[in-house]
Amino acid sequence: MAARRRVLPGALVALVVVAVVGWAWWQQAGWFSQPSGPSPTPTPPTPSAVPLDPGYDNARRMLEALPVKGWDREKDFKRYRFGERWSDDVDVEFGHNGCNTRDDILRRDLDQIELRRGTCLVQRGVLHDPYSGRVIAFVRGPETSEAVQVDHLVSLADAWYKGARTWDERRRRDFANDPRNLLAVSAQANFDKAFRDAAGWLPANAAFECEFVARQIAVKTAYGLWVSSNEKTAMHRALRHC
Repeated sequence: MAARRRVLPGALVALVVVAVVGWAWWQQAGWFSQPSGPSPTPTPPTPSAVPLDPGYDNARRMLEALPVKGWDREKDFKRYRFGERWSDDVDVEFGHNGCNTRDDILRRDLDQIELRRGTCLVQRGVLHDPYSGRVIAFVRGPETSEAVQVDHLVSLADAWYKGARTWDERRRRDFANDPRNLLAVSAQANFDKAFRDAAGWLPANAAFECEFVARQIAVKTAYGLWVSSNEKTAMHRALRHC
């Protein structure tokens, strides 16, 4: 009986090996292939899969991979197509946290912040404006709040004409409130930039130019947007010294 107990494990191992080899051969031969049918519909890249700051070498590689097309000829952009302004009903970072997106970004980007007691509303803070390099005091109020605004690095209009028209309402609302595409800036810089892409506008603060372009590339990669040929040239030029 002792000799038989020593032989039995070896036999079991041999049977397992044969079974595994046989299974691999059957799969290769097509005995267990999946039923034929249409390939699954490709889905857009998951926004969270691409970091906010990819690094400049990665940004250059990602820029090469972005599709190059022109703006749509149909001029039909409307802000409402991207949902309610600063909605918390989104599936991106800070979504469903009980605070509006604007205050989420002010809390993230401002220094020395003071919140209204018991809320997430920013009452005061200090902005080091990345676009202009200026330091701006923020004070909440009907005549002072707009001194600091929240800009979409890739503007909603630019996104609309470079791919977002085909998105559903949920994806457009996520894009409009995605913190990776938002930055607290001065009112004047936000006005100057408006809907322009990198071919038409770059920050006056040259120290932020590389990061600005890298972030735009990361956002466009994350959401599957394209660039124009002039925009790609401008981005290459900006990244050349980064």
